[in-house]
Amino acid sequence: MAFEFLKYEVGQGVATITLNRPEFYNALNDAITFELQDAWKAVAKDEAVRVVVLTGEGKAFCSGQDLKAEPGKKRSFMDSLHKRYNPIVRAMRSLPKPIVCRLNGVAAGAGCSLALASDIIVASEDATLIEIFVNIGLVPDSGSSWFLPRLVGTAKAFELCAMGTKVKAAEALALGLVSKVVPAAELDAAVKKYTDYFSIAPTKAIGIIKKMLNKSTTATLEEMLDYEAYTQEIAGATSDHQEGVKAFLEKRKAAFTGK
Repeated sequence: MAFEFLKYEVGQGVATITLNRPEFYNALNDAITFELQDAWKAVAKDEAVRVVVLTGEGKAFCSGQDLKAEPGKKRSFMDSLHKRYNPIVRAMRSLPKPIVCRLNGVAAGAGCSLALASDIIVASEDATLIEIFVNIGLVPDSGSSWFLPRLVGTAKAFELCAMGTKVKAAEALALGLVSKVVPAAELDAAVKKYTDYFSIAPTKAIGIIKKMLNKSTTATLEEMLDYEAYTQEIAGATSDHQEGVKAFLEKRKAAFTGK
């Protein structure tokens, strides 16, 4: 697919979506948010894609909303979120495929939300996350108010949001905000370890796991027990389950196809 502000590449089961406005630290203007919506739709439809990498070109991952775009234009924040940002976050969380965030630099504001909406974050030692909204008199959006309390607890989430505290990669790892931190020179190799795994994993089962864990945050134990039984029936009917059992009995590595 051809985009103006994104790089979109697919190969060996991996789709890589790269925010490509490096001169603006990959700040989000109207056009790039609509392109992101289209990119997530393409990923969802492409059966060849079994894992997605989300990253930024240049020094930054994403500096959030482009405050310099169309200066002086009066904007409805509600309309902007409903039409631009919320569809992106919903698409990421409902995507039945794993998303690995390659956090190469700063993730601020809505950029931080995009990182947190991923399933796994692999961060460079130079990366930082910051809920910068409060610095311009705004509140967190694009899902940050949902992700943060579940990751770090309500007290720490309040501090990060209300004080706009910058979280460096090492602290982010200790807090559970990111999965792995590596030197910048090793970032691609660290991301590749995850994509190598997911590109040959049982994709349908992983998609169901993602959906289950999303649901579990608002469900009771009894509801999850029933949901587990329901989804296990679906997983048990996949070709990958049959292949997994066969490989186990034959004492070999399973050759999953994602079906």
